[in-house]
Amino acid sequence: MSRKATTWPPHPKGYFAIGAERMSKSLNLGNLMRSAHAFGASFTFTVGATYKAQEAHADTSKSQLHLPHYNWATLDDMALPGGCKLVGIELLDDAIDLPSFRHPLRAAYVLGPELGSLSEPLIERCDYVVKIPTSFCVNVAMAGAIVMYDRMRSLARFADRPIGEGGP
Repeated sequence: MSRKATTWPPHPKGYFAIGAERMSKSLNLGNLMRSAHAFGASFTFTVGATYKAQEAHADTSKSQLHLPHYNWATLDDMALPGGCKLVGIELLDDAIDLPSFRHPLRAAYVLGPELGSLSEPLIERCDYVVKIPTSFCVNVAMAGAIVMYDRMRSLARFADRPIGEGGP
């Protein structure tokens, strides 16, 4: 009797990448890269970071052995694959609430720096700007994990949630 191989966790169609602009803390990048690896990202990136991904010691999954990482010095250097939508994650009044956002099949999510916001030129380049509905900004790596979880939850095939509490 043959069994079908199952894949866990379920992966959505399409692909995604995640990165940040002007990151200055290697631990945050390491945490973001580790989460990206766990959620099935196709690549990670930085734009204008003040250090290289090799310094991201918090990446205990060694994601760079499993997926590419791009260190783009400037926004002009950033080269995304054709058809890939750039999605800024920023706590702006006119941004789309994450729970109401339909994720593109091909997306690159970009977060702002630890002590600031996405630059105006980067926001202008974004196809969408999305906000996580929080009272104040959360850690860069935490925000990235929330966005990747929301993508997986909305685009991968999971059983519907039960009406009552608990599992199926």
